[in-house]
Amino acid sequence: MSMRANRVAEQMKKELGSIIGQKLKDPRVGFVTVTDVEVTGDLQQSTIYISVLGTDAEKEATLAGLSKAKGFIRSEIGQRIRLRKTPEIEFAFDDSVAYGNRIETLLRQVKTEEE
Repeated sequence: MSMRANRVAEQMKKELGSIIGQKLKDPRVGFVTVTDVEVTGDLQQSTIYISVLGTDAEKEATLAGLSKAKGFIRSEIGQRIRLRKTPEIEFAFDDSVAYGNRIETLLRQVKTEEE
């Protein structure tokens, strides 16, 4: 990713936190944390990685709610960040938190087995 794409991604990450937390009124969208934003080098597309607390059904409902609100979120980003063209938005789950928890659990098991 280029330096400009990194700056745009960081600015989008900041703005998305406030947009999702304050402006979005969809009841399906629960507690969402924007963990990362990746923007292509030409600034045309972006992937927003989110982590959601709750069951699998709640996570899927949150993703559906965010996907439904893509247009609204994109227009809000366009108003807040001055770009010629606002990147297309795609949401994806960030599994790194769950992966980290799994590794921590395995390490604890190994430690207890050694003792």
